[in-house]
Amino acid sequence: MVFNFLLSADTLPQLVRLRKVTLLKIPGVGRKYASLIQDWQKRSHFSEEAAWVSERRQAVCLELHEKIKRLETKIGEVAKDSKIAKILLSIPGFGPVCTSELAGEVGTVERFSKEGSLAPYLGMSTLNNSSGKYLGSKAPKHVNTRVKAAMMIALDRHRKYVPQSQRYYEKKRLEGKKHNRT
Repeated sequence: MVFNFLLSADTLPQLVRLRKVTLLKIPGVGRKYASLIQDWQKRSHFSEEAAWVSERRQAVCLELHEKIKRLETKIGEVAKDSKIAKILLSIPGFGPVCTSELAGEVGTVERFSKEGSLAPYLGMSTLNNSSGKYLGSKAPKHVNTRVKAAMMIALDRHRKYVPQSQRYYEKKRLEGKKHNRT
């Protein structure tokens, strides 16, 4: 998204003049990022060196973009050798980067003593906190935040690839659930 935005204009001052309609046409920029960019645009000021920076900015962005592509390709090749990564890659929407993050952090499912131990580690379930007449739950304290972030990204992409998942998501949102609780 950032690369697409930075490369959407020839000079930095032109980036400041992009309207919301144009921002929303940039791949990866949704309403949330468009409003963040507009907030940045209101505060932006450029010096005379902005023209030189603009030329260098495009070269650096393109160079970084190519490096990222090479790394993603390498990650995909390494993931093919992992048993858990192969399984995760078979799920629609789970790409090589999130899959590799999950596989690398989880390692093997056998390391968890019980079947129900993996979900709290991923941050995908709550713990029972009921006592007497009180019924409740609490978030686990020992969640691997890297795995949880990768899982959330992969699940959101999965939702967009699978129509049944998208319908379920929309149903839960209509029930009042928040995005990360559906």
